[in-house]
Amino acid sequence: MNIKSLLLGSAAALIAVSGARAADAVVVAEPEPAEYVKICDVYGSGYFYIPGTETCLRIGGFVRYDIGVGDREGVQNVPDHLDPTDRNDTYYKNARFTLKTWTNQETELGTLKTFTETRFNFGNGSGDYDDQAAPFPAGYDPAGWQAHNKTPSLNFAWIQLGGLRVGKDESAFNTFNGYAGNVIDDTLVPYGSFDTNVVQYYFDAGNGFSAVVSLEEGAGADTIDSYVPHVVGGVKYTQGWGSISGVVGYDSNYESWAGKARLDVTVNDAISAFVMAGYGSDSDFTDPNTGHSFFKLWDGSWAVWGGASYKFNEKASFNVQASYDDGKTFGLAANVAYDVVPGFTVTAEVDYFNKADSDWHGSSDGVGGILRFQRSF
Repeated sequence: MNIKSLLLGSAAALIAVSGARAADAVVVAEPEPAEYVKICDVYGSGYFYIPGTETCLRIGGFVRYDIGVGDREGVQNVPDHLDPTDRNDTYYKNARFTLKTWTNQETELGTLKTFTETRFNFGNGSGDYDDQAAPFPAGYDPAGWQAHNKTPSLNFAWIQLGGLRVGKDESAFNTFNGYAGNVIDDTLVPYGSFDTNVVQYYFDAGNGFSAVVSLEEGAGADTIDSYVPHVVGGVKYTQGWGSISGVVGYDSNYESWAGKARLDVTVNDAISAFVMAGYGSDSDFTDPNTGHSFFKLWDGSWAVWGGASYKFNEKASFNVQASYDDGKTFGLAANVAYDVVPGFTVTAEVDYFNKADSDWHGSSDGVGGILRFQRSF
C-alpha cells in the first residue's frame, strides 16, 4: 500500500506541475504578413520602392583597379629605400570603390530626384616627385608615391525637382556638352574644372532643344571670393544623328569668359565621333604662369579635341582622342575596352603627351599606359 500510495502521489504532483507550466506558457504572436520589396520599373532597371513610401531607390557603383606605367601614367623619381640619393620609376596603382544612389518620386511639381556618388581610394600617386623642393607649394605631397588610404570624396550629392537642381555636382561647363571622349586620360589637354556646388535650372523645350543655366561656387583656389557666383549657360540640339551644343562660363574672380562648342555624330550602330573647340582670353589673369580660370584650363586662348569610338562587337570597342591647344600642347590617347562578362570590363590604354616650349610653360613629353579592371553593378 505504501508503494501504491507513493506512485499515486507522484502522478498527482506531476499533473499539478504540468498544469502550472501550462498556465505560465508564453503565447507567440502570429507573424505579420511580410512586405516584400516591389520593383519600380518606371525609371529604368534596378529601381525598387522603399517600403512604405512612393520613392523609388536604386543602389549601384563599381570596384576599379588601375595600373599605370610610363612617363605620363606611372610614378617617376621615387627615392630608393636602400639609397635615397638613387631614384626609381614605378607603377601608379589605385583601387577604388564607388557607391552610387539614385532616388525618384513623382510629385505635383514634377519628378523629385536625388543622386549621390562617394569614392574610396587606396594607392599611390602618379607624376614626377623630383621636381619640387621645400617649402612645397600648396597641395603638393612629397610622399605622394607611397600607397595609402586616401580621404573619401563626395563627388555628387544633388537634389532635383523638375528642372531645378541644387547641391554638389560637376560644372555644367563640362557635363552639359559632355566629356572629351571614351578614353581614361581625357584631360591630356584639360577642358575645364569639375567639382563645385551648384544651383542649376535645366530647360527641355522639346523637339531636341534643351538649355541650362548654372550658378557655381568653384573649388580650391577657384572658389568664389565674393557673393558673385561663377555662371554657366548652355544650349543643345539633339537628334538621331547626334547633337550640337555650346556652353559659356563666366569666372567671377577674374571677370573672364570662356566657351566651348561641340558636334557629336552617330554614323551608325558601330561608329560615333565628336569634335569640340574651346576659346578663352588670357589677358585678365594676373599670374602669367597659370593663364587659366575655373573654366579655361587649357594653355593659351584656344584648344580643340576630337575623337571616335568603334564597336567591334557587343563585347569589344576601340576608342581614340586627340587634343591640341594654343600653348602647343598635344595629346593622343587610344584604348581597347573588352567586356569579359556582363558588368566586368578590362581596358588597355596608351597615351602620348607633348608640350613644346611656349609663353605659358616649359617643354615636356612622354608616353604612358593604363590597364583598368572594373566591375560595375
